Parts: sequence; structure tokens; C-alpha cells
Amino acid sequence: MGTEELRPAFYALRSGGWRDYVTVLHLPYTAWNLSYVALGAALAPRFHTDRMLWTMAAFALALGVAAHALDEHHGRPLRTQIPGAVLVGLGIASLAGACAIGVWAAFAWDEPWLLAFVGVGGFVAPAYNLEWFGGTLHNAWGLALSWAALPVLTAYFAQDGTLRAEAFLVAGFATAMIHVQRTLSTPVRHARRTLGTTENVEPLERALRILPWANILLGSALVVARLT
Repeated sequence: MGTEELRPAFYALRSGGWRDYVTVLHLPYTAWNLSYVALGAALAPRFHTDRMLWTMAAFALALGVAAHALDEHHGRPLRTQIPGAVLVGLGIASLAGACAIGVWAAFAWDEPWLLAFVGVGGFVAPAYNLEWFGGTLHNAWGLALSWAALPVLTAYFAQDGTLRAEAFLVAGFATAMIHVQRTLSTPVRHARRTLGTTENVEPLERALRILPWANILLGSALVVARLT
């Protein structure tokens, strides 16, 4: 298979038009990230469905749209044809929307310390994806702590205004899972985007297709348990 025929990611649609906007969302990985919001929320001592949904909306904007748009603008890893100005605009607007939700929630729910999580999230989204500080944060630990541990801890805290041992343990689980994803995806990305073939990495890519669903099912199960 020639390089021009192989898409840059297993979830990438055919290039052009509206399909580029779907591709840039990295939908399987965005859903995976949101499953950690569900995990954190469902484990909290008190569970509020509305708070979980607002937290999901904030992370969907911050990661699903803003971080991925900035990442695409920075290096065009998904080879979309979205104009650079549009990507920057999407990134800024979505990140602003996510932060606005967080600030509103902090006051509406009387959880002022939630602003600390908003600040961290608002910083790491551009810092990681635009490789600020010479790319210091753009590594496996930066990815895992930002988009695995952070959503778990934020969602847990948003529910009850506390952080207990189970929150940190689940954050550790989420961090480990994202390390697994990074370990698998690095050779797969190289194969797809540089070598132009997935022949030698097919088992790794199959695992990458399965892992988002496994985490989504786990998060969904815990939420259902809290609702019933």
C-alpha cells in the first residue's frame, strides 16, 4: 500500500471537507478521555449527574476540540486541509469555552478550589500540543498526567469538593493506561505516517482499536452503578 493511500490514523476519514473536522477530533481517544471523567465522577462519595455532564463538556471542548486543533495546526499529523487560522480559532474558542464552564461551575457549585483545576487544564492544553518550553511537557508523562490523571481528579473533585485515596489510585490507573496507549501508538504512527504500511504493526493497532472501548465500558459501568 502506497503512502498516499494510507490514512495517518485508523480513525482518520478520507481527506477533505467536513471529514477533516471529524478526523481532527480523534474521536476514539476523545471518548477514552471522557471515560476518565466518568470514572472520577462515579467514584466520588456523592454523585451529581449534572456535574459529571458539565465536566465532560469542558473536557470535550478542551481536549476533543482545542488540544487536537492546536496539535493539528502545529505539525499537521493528520494531514487535514483545514486552514491554519480556522484551527487556531477553534483552539482558542473551545479552550475559552472549557475554562468558562469551569469558572462558572466553581462559583455555581461553591467549589472555589475547582479554579485550580481550570487553570491547570487551560495551561496544559496549549503547552503540550504547541510544545512550549522546548517541548518539555510533550512526552509520555505530560500526556498521561494531563489527559488521564487530570480528568479523573477534576471530575472527582467537582462532585464533592474532596480528593481521597481512591481518586489518586484511579488517576494512577488512568495514567498507566495512557502510557500503554503511547507505547502502542508510537510505532503505529511511524508505520502509517513514515513507512506507509501497517503490515508489521497490525497487532499493536488492533490493541489501539480495542483500548478506547474497554475504558469507555468501564466508565459507563460505574456511572450506571451510581444511577441504579
